[in-house]
Amino acid sequence: MPRTPVWKSIAETLSEEIAKGHYRPGDKLPTEAELSSRFGVNRHTVRHALSDLTERGITRSRRGAGVFVQSAPVDYPIGKRVRFHQNIRATGRLPQKKVLRMETRPCDQTEAEVLHLALGDPVLVYEGLSLSGDAPVAHFISIFPEARTPGLMAAFGEISSVTQALKSIGIADYVRSETRVSAERATATQALHLGLREGDPMLRTVSLNTTPDGVPIERGLTWFAGERVTLLVTPDD
Repeated sequence: MPRTPVWKSIAETLSEEIAKGHYRPGDKLPTEAELSSRFGVNRHTVRHALSDLTERGITRSRRGAGVFVQSAPVDYPIGKRVRFHQNIRATGRLPQKKVLRMETRPCDQTEAEVLHLALGDPVLVYEGLSLSGDAPVAHFISIFPEARTPGLMAAFGEISSVTQALKSIGIADYVRSETRVSAERATATQALHLGLREGDPMLRTVSLNTTPDGVPIERGLTWFAGERVTLLVTPDD
């Protein structure tokens, strides 16, 4: 079994301590000399670990001043009315989305069953990245039945928020019917998108959103960067 590089182990230890709140946003990390003494390694190894944290958006380096914590995990409620933009704004950060793919295609068997469609019925696929400030926190794929959401693709051309885009086509409200959560490892592509390493821990949710009267309008798959998001299960509204 291959050994974990020492610098990687140090980076993981520090990222876990940041996630637990031992170091908060804006806090300065111990110096390279202090970390070298703590872990019993040379400064080059410590520098490699700190560089990894910076590349992943966890810390930022200020020349001559040191290394500072950039972000803490975002609390992300999972409840009946889950709204990405609302959740991120509650943390004081700016919610953003980056579109990776937007297309219409025939639905597959799973999508047909979940969305109550006939196999091959057209669905709109919206794939992208969810960002908190400048930091990507999740990779998502949302599938909408085209016949129930006419004009949605055009709406997404101007509005990144699913809630606002649905409102613009006449769907004023929707609720989370179910959410399934599992743990996965980041693929090479997800690692590239989210600024992670391949194999880093992720939280995967598979959800179904419906209109208040139970008509399915969205099947969502989301992969959250494990070290940047804490999922909170909230009581029903």
